Amino acid sequence: MAERQERTAPDAVLTRIGQVVMLHHAGDREEARRRLLDLWTELGEDADPLHRCTLAHYLADTQDDPSDELAWDLRALTEAEGASGAVGLRALYPSLHLNLAADYVKLDRAEAARAHLRRARGAAGVLRDDSYGDGVRAEILRLEGRLGEGA
Repeated sequence: MAERQERTAPDAVLTRIGQVVMLHHAGDREEARRRLLDLWTELGEDADPLHRCTLAHYLADTQDDPSDELAWDLRALTEAEGASGAVGLRALYPSLHLNLAADYVKLDRAEAARAHLRRARGAAGVLRDDSYGDGVRAEILRLEGRLGEGA
């Protein structure tokens, strides 16, 4: 019974990240960035790759400078790639590459944007038919249109 509870118990770190993301979505970008950075420091380099990937992914969204945003998105991808065999992280690849493509668009690096957009499109097969998957696929299409890419 205890083993079953461990498998179904909420992940406290992901819950904390989610709470900060809600703060960010409510408009307090600075405080969200500060809290995410504090959590990043608290967890350290040996933390679960899913936690580090998720943190970096959301830290990117709190950055004011597109270069800083790119750096955090690259860190998120590195964390995901470093967790070989972590099935849960595979579902993040379309979004990770989509964010990188958007970062490169902001930095006027169209070829790098197209490369990551192709990778996002290629990884999208793992997405479920739910609101998250639909949203990521819609953003891929939107960015394809912006870059003049076709599926």
